[in-house]
Amino acid sequence: MAGDKTQGRHETDGTPGAGKEGRFEDPVADLPGFHQTSSTIAIAGHPLHAMSVAFPVALTFCTFGADLFYWWTGDAFWARAALWAGGMAFLIGVAAAFTGTLELLFVPGIRARAAAWTHAGIAVVLLSVLGANWGYRLGGYEDAVLPYGILLSGFGVLMVGATGWHGGRLVFDYHLGTSDTGN
Repeated sequence: MAGDKTQGRHETDGTPGAGKEGRFEDPVADLPGFHQTSSTIAIAGHPLHAMSVAFPVALTFCTFGADLFYWWTGDAFWARAALWAGGMAFLIGVAAAFTGTLELLFVPGIRARAAAWTHAGIAVVLLSVLGANWGYRLGGYEDAVLPYGILLSGFGVLMVGATGWHGGRLVFDYHLGTSDTGN
């Protein structure tokens, strides 16, 4: 394959099995509802999932940052800040996951794409890490930071990157959850 991707098609070098004009056609594009990608879980056309994910993402980074500051300064304020940031990242993340799950289940064009399922799977692992990180800190937030709290926070940041990458692909590559009207 030449690797030039266009709206659900991949150009080829004319090998056997290629459609007209030497292109392979994506069989998933023939599924009913494949092109139905507008968000149904929205307020005034603005998808709730896209609006809510910014908070747990930012709070996950804040948790890691607070852990680093605690490691550097030894000030209990940073350990307490990491406890609160981690807890809120988990709780708001659960709400964001709920809206994302509704999108996945109710919008056929989202359900048909592998990147949506990858995004959902990684997000479940991320929520597990966030929940474990918060739960671990509840027993004593200062003692929890080193070494396991900071490791869980760092792993959470990596998971946010992976989840965000696939979520971004859904929006920017497949235009999922975007308005058909251009507004």
